[in-house]
Amino acid sequence: DGNFSNLSSKTIFAMQMLCGQHKNCGYGYMFYHWLKQDLKTPYNSFGNGAAMRVSPVAYAAKSLEETKALSKMVTEITHNHPEGIKGAEAVAVSIFMARNNNTKEEIKEYIEKNYYHIPKSEDEIKSTFVEITCQATVPQCFYVFFNSNSFEDAVRKAVCLGGDTDTLGAITGSIAEAFYGVPQNLKEKALTYLSDDLKLIVKNFENKYGKKCL
Repeated sequence: DGNFSNLSSKTIFAMQMLCGQHKNCGYGYMFYHWLKQDLKTPYNSFGNGAAMRVSPVAYAAKSLEETKALSKMVTEITHNHPEGIKGAEAVAVSIFMARNNNTKEEIKEYIEKNYYHIPKSEDEIKSTFVEITCQATVPQCFYVFFNSNSFEDAVRKAVCLGGDTDTLGAITGSIAEAFYGVPQNLKEKALTYLSDDLKLIVKNFENKYGKKCL
């Protein structure tokens, strides 16, 4: 309905509920601890989980500024360090721009002007490879996206970087999805790995906000 006034508290509730139902999914130690707290307070994280989970806000938002505001609201409940907020916002902004038909060149120019230097080569990535922080991971994902030619190509190249491959694939894939769309056969295969409750969330989200599929 476009009313996001309680988005932070609703996000906490949803994360607590879903993660309680799906406990063994490889969450980080600090996030596990956060889930167990009675009072959910942020823990000043700049881990790459912030950028990994932020993509839905770029579909709900109606403008670039709203994308930034929603990104901050869903991120700072845990990752309230400036680098965590920055990493999530950069990914959300790039997805919003991709959904609204900006070119790779336009997206790259905006990201480099406002957020990060994008590595020029894989050698540059490997010379400074750090796996767990937003400020290290997100620029690597942008490099892969900008040098990809399809959704599948982007995800494959992200995984081939090595290291924290699920995170690299999730962040890169979220940007690539908005730009290229997801081939229907890959979407259908991915859905087979989800439980019924998660499939229902995906269906409801797509019905409300739409997704770009080939």
